[in-house]
Amino acid sequence: MNRLFILIMFATQIAFGNDMFWSKTGHRVIGEVAQQHLSGKAKRAIDKLLKGQGLAMVSNYADEIKADRSFSKFSAWHYVNFPADKKYTDQEPSQYGDVVMGIQKCIAIIKDEKSSEADKVFYLKMLVHLVGDLHQPMHVGRLEDKGGNDIQIQWFGEGTNLHRLWDRDLIVAYGMSYSELAANLPELTKKQKKAIQEGDVYSWVEESQELANEVYDSVEVGEKVAYKYSYKYTETVHRQLQKGGLRLAKVLNDLFR
Repeated sequence: MNRLFILIMFATQIAFGNDMFWSKTGHRVIGEVAQQHLSGKAKRAIDKLLKGQGLAMVSNYADEIKADRSFSKFSAWHYVNFPADKKYTDQEPSQYGDVVMGIQKCIAIIKDEKSSEADKVFYLKMLVHLVGDLHQPMHVGRLEDKGGNDIQIQWFGEGTNLHRLWDRDLIVAYGMSYSELAANLPELTKKQKKAIQEGDVYSWVEESQELANEVYDSVEVGEKVAYKYSYKYTETVHRQLQKGGLRLAKVLNDLFR
């Protein structure tokens, strides 16, 4: 039985790989930043729902459940693909959903007084993750290359792809744990934090798309990238993690006011 479980988990890891989401570290950074910016009322409500677990600890839940096929209907919620010269609102909504629709659905269920506690817990965990995904630019990439997954490149001599480079490689290469990274993000003034938290999911997805267009132009297929690329874009990755955390805090503070 144990052997069968290991084989199933191994097959699942091959199927999903590490190419479809911020690294675990990245999501935990976003959760930790959000935790630090919760209002007292939001923190108490979330503590009650999550039984004291912090946002960093539940931030990867939406990826973990991919191993269970009964949750496959949520797979499309992790991203949205649309042309570089179009806005999200110019497109016909996907029948399978997308990251914007997923965030809105989570908010609606958590706000609904008729929702069960179990549903609120589930969709809260999903919301923490999806707001994070929205800030990974390759989650707002292009359909024809699966958000950069089909753009093969070399990272310090090892094969990877553009999506994975931004999901995981740039974060792992930095060599910090999520708590270390969260504690060492740039210090911002109240005015700067407020400016980051302005807007809504529609303006945030367009901002991520703008960054995605830059990322697409940052490499050629098969290119070898290393220190120079890391030097240029690691700060951008950290900025996206910080934005994701601050905006997640805003969403949660508005939900539990």
